[in-house]
Amino acid sequence: MPKEKISLNSIYISERLQKSLQPVSNSSLTAITAPMGYGKTTAVNWYLSRLAKDSQALLIRISIYSQNLSIFWKSVQNAFSFAGLNFLENYDCPEDEASAGFLTEILCYQLEKCENCYIFIDDFHLLKDDRAATFLCRMAGRIPENVHLIVASRNHFISDDWIVRLGGRLHRIEIDDLRLNAGELSAYIRRCGTSLTDSQLEQLLKSSEGWFAAVYLNLCSFSKSGELPGKTSDIYQMFSASMLNPLPEDRKEFLSAMGLADEFTEEMAEFITKREDVHQILKMLTRQNAFVTCLNDGQTYRFHHMMKECAFRAFRTLDDSRQAFYYERYGAWYEKHGAYIHALSAYRRNQNFAAILRVVQKDAGILLASLKPEEVLEVLNRCPVSVLKEYPLAILVLMRCMFNWKNIPKMLGLKELLMASIREHPKLSEEERGNLLGECDLIQSFLMYNDISRMSQFHRSASEKMTRPAISIRSDGGWTFGSPSVLMMFHRKSGDLDKELEEMNQCMPHYYKITNGHGQGAETIMSAEAHFMRGNFVDANIALEKAYTQIQGNGQESIALCCDFLAQRLSICMDIKTRNTFEERRKELLQGHNTTWVNIFDSTCAYYYAVTGQTERIPALFGAHMLSTVNFLAPGRPMMEMIENQVYLAQGEYSKVIGRSESILAMSQALHYDLVALHVQIQLLAANWKLGKTEQALDLLRRSLSQAFQDGILMPFVENYPYIEELLKGSFFGINENFLFRITRMGKEWEMRCDQLKKEEAYPPVFKVLSDRELEITELMAKHMSNKEIAQSLFLSEGTVKQYINQIYSKLQIPGDVRVKRKYLLEMMEGKS
Repeated sequence: MPKEKISLNSIYISERLQKSLQPVSNSSLTAITAPMGYGKTTAVNWYLSRLAKDSQALLIRISIYSQNLSIFWKSVQNAFSFAGLNFLENYDCPEDEASAGFLTEILCYQLEKCENCYIFIDDFHLLKDDRAATFLCRMAGRIPENVHLIVASRNHFISDDWIVRLGGRLHRIEIDDLRLNAGELSAYIRRCGTSLTDSQLEQLLKSSEGWFAAVYLNLCSFSKSGELPGKTSDIYQMFSASMLNPLPEDRKEFLSAMGLADEFTEEMAEFITKREDVHQILKMLTRQNAFVTCLNDGQTYRFHHMMKECAFRAFRTLDDSRQAFYYERYGAWYEKHGAYIHALSAYRRNQNFAAILRVVQKDAGILLASLKPEEVLEVLNRCPVSVLKEYPLAILVLMRCMFNWKNIPKMLGLKELLMASIREHPKLSEEERGNLLGECDLIQSFLMYNDISRMSQFHRSASEKMTRPAISIRSDGGWTFGSPSVLMMFHRKSGDLDKELEEMNQCMPHYYKITNGHGQGAETIMSAEAHFMRGNFVDANIALEKAYTQIQGNGQESIALCCDFLAQRLSICMDIKTRNTFEERRKELLQGHNTTWVNIFDSTCAYYYAVTGQTERIPALFGAHMLSTVNFLAPGRPMMEMIENQVYLAQGEYSKVIGRSESILAMSQALHYDLVALHVQIQLLAANWKLGKTEQALDLLRRSLSQAFQDGILMPFVENYPYIEELLKGSFFGINENFLFRITRMGKEWEMRCDQLKKEEAYPPVFKVLSDRELEITELMAKHMSNKEIAQSLFLSEGTVKQYINQIYSKLQIPGDVRVKRKYLLEMMEGKS
């Protein structure tokens, strides 16, 4: 037996590895890739601890425990909060390229304020979604120089393409950087206070191949027996033999049970195991076992994955009753602390269906939506009908989930089960029966989406039965399915617009009553949009202001965004001041941490800039045609596709417009979106006309005019007047001449307004005092042309140009000598751009 004082938990970082870690501070992304047990986490923690001592670096550590994106995202939010950064708290997990880009923008903006920031993501291999790796690479390509990503993984996760694209921003540490060579192994053994002969050292190097975990376990065995394990020892057998088997049975069971947790505190361990000596056990374990660590907060413990694997193997040897006991305790702990996904997992292993339904009811379908539908269906199919009937509120939540997942047969099957539950439940009061039946009506109303009359029947029925708000609908959630327009959602049939407006007015108060005001203001903004479509701008503006007042402070952001969409379109037609500039409103929405809201607002910007011909200012989501990367809800997608079609039209991509329109029209027809279809038909006729397909364009124009005339809808033609002006000069049998006259008159006014707006928005507001000629000269000055060159370009004398320039300086009140004046003028223009 060795006589030296043994300290196997000593940290050893070789000089070679220290040198490999040095470039981390100069790299945007450091990828550390090696199998389990090579000391990846230890090396990074050692490096970060030294940074923390020597600088004011901000350290953010994120651990991954499963492939569930929602659980991962919660870990990210907790890690940032622990570091004192709470700006991610209200953000949803990004699920598409647009939301990922949005998140990158926020991270860059917020982290740029830090002196130096290191974000360490451990066990990245557990997150099997390829989108996560792509997101990290894209972020590494954009983050400011003060931010450094460090990612540890067992598997290579960066593609060859990204390795080339990142270039010097990427630093890689591989298995050979972490593996101990003969000299390093000898130094580590001395650090641990252990002595080996040359032959033993050679045997250990050969059997372990420099693998830290194997070396550590060999030394643990050597410290107990004085001999190194045999060559045929399995690493897990070695671990169990060294770390678990020597422990008393109760301690071994403690480790087995707590190995089920990703992380845990003393309080959680006491609850799970019902032991009072948890503090002493954990103190002993962290002192004697390098595979049990206490995290930086001083309260949370974590097992190494090797420890977790061996603990779980030991857990499976416990008798069924003990396993059931621990799963039940885990479920209860997670349920109590609102970790409903974890609670569902624990109860599911125990097949405690009553507890599962209780958690579903508490969650109200929010976190449940992050699970795969087939997982939920599998549990539902195994759950006894008798147990399901005991939880009618959970059935309602599951009905709503099935609707969202488009599993209507299962939704209707659950409805029948709910009816049976209500009939057979002996303890339900009449009031609660009414609430359940009413909420069932509310959920069924979604099956009648955008048929206001039929939806209203369900809402009225629900309103009469219910005495409390619904639990399956959050009042602060979106109401418009991602659409920027209520009218586009609910104008179902040509000739029925007035009827639809009246039905909306009668329907919505009943809906508000049972949903705590969800979507409040919808009927008002729909009325405002209808006035606008008919060219009644003053009435539209009055109704718009009513809608803004109605939603003030009530959290109905989706309705506010519909107001913004109308306000921007209306501002082109009349002299009104919008409540915010595009930049101000977008910044406000960014602070709300909701990607969906920003996407809707980008659609408003895209439409405005497309119809006014300012294509260079269209947001990238639409201007660069990234819409296919966004996961829009099905009812909102036709509106987004129609707006992208308008962008293609503005960009002169007429063949694209024709090629895409058929599928958008099919979507619109399936959802009975008459107004969306009208917009697309007009885009289609404009594209055909531009490509010389006159007959097709005239046929589409006749159909569109006939469709729109029944409700007096003018604006889709007016907003596209520059494309169809010549076509409108023809004769259209059966179309009211006054209707055509109004379109033409308003179209000409529209063109003049757009020209004026483009001129105003191309320069800072102070430039409004300049004449057209003065603006023209200012543009040439911005191109760094001399007075002589400007004179030649405009066929003016050099003296006249000089007079114009002096007038420009005078009107803009620019002081100083000639060179200073010109420099200041150019800075004013660049500031605008």
